[in-house]
Amino acid sequence: MPGDRIASGAEERAGQLSARLDEKALVERAQSGDHAAFEELVHRYDRDVLRLALNLTRRTEDARDVYQEAFLKAYKNLQRFRFECSFYTWLYRIVTNVCLDQMRRRNSRPEDQAPELPGESDAPQDFFERQRELRPGADPERHVMGREIGKKIAAAMGRLSPRERVIFEMKHHQGLKLRAIGELLGTTEETVKNSLFRATRKLRVQLEGLL
Repeated sequence: MPGDRIASGAEERAGQLSARLDEKALVERAQSGDHAAFEELVHRYDRDVLRLALNLTRRTEDARDVYQEAFLKAYKNLQRFRFECSFYTWLYRIVTNVCLDQMRRRNSRPEDQAPELPGESDAPQDFFERQRELRPGADPERHVMGREIGKKIAAAMGRLSPRERVIFEMKHHQGLKLRAIGELLGTTEETVKNSLFRATRKLRVQLEGLL
């Protein structure tokens, strides 16, 4: 019934407003030195932060380091948060920047550049791999082929620059729009579009015959 849909929509909007007000109260308490309030914020977003870090770094160990560093930065800089966006958006920006720093440091150390292979991490698969999900027991030969494809994809992703990889992951795995990515990375939508184009072109060249 139309009336039921209207009522349901109003309840949903009221719930979202309540959640934002609840978040604002928690942040204000945390800014006043309430450690329990900050712990509640961590508890509320810790899974999302770890999932984002795994998606972007593709390495479990790096993701855990990002998780710890991101929340530490959020705690140290909490007084600078001015409610110009949601707390999660602000935290998302911190996580993304920490991931970029982590990836740049890894690129500066040749011995650390080999990406973790699919199956060796609990990181979610990227959108290429999701098209070829293979169960180990279903078809051993096909599974081996799938692992070889996964290795090539991981190697190709590892050859992107940190910013290209982050933008590619945010667009295709996180499903973010180019404008939102630009806002999170502090750059323009056009710059993001150009970086995404370069990343896609590099991947298609390196993965020719697989896609």
